[in-house]
Amino acid sequence: MTRSPDPGQVPADGPPGSERYVDQVTAGPGGVMTDEVGVITGDLTVSTTLDDDGRTARVAVQYTGADESYTLTQSPTLKAPEELAAYHHDILDRIRRGDAARGT
Repeated sequence: MTRSPDPGQVPADGPPGSERYVDQVTAGPGGVMTDEVGVITGDLTVSTTLDDDGRTARVAVQYTGADESYTLTQSPTLKAPEELAAYHHDILDRIRRGDAARGT
């Protein structure tokens, strides 16, 4: 199930049974750390998805407008469904601050 986005959020369709939040954000100095390519900076799209198990949150980041996405370092992490929106907003705040932001 995709939750209704907060104001400013991009609506997202995830796999059946999943919850997903998607927003655009500009990374602060030092950017965000990814598993695949290290630090990325600039205008990013961040997607936080709750897996079908209902307790694993995954965060993907990509350059806004790009096709390829990367796994946020220290993601996935365990989160209860009711924590997903708050976790997503916490990740956005970390990315805005930069400093090679990570998932936990």
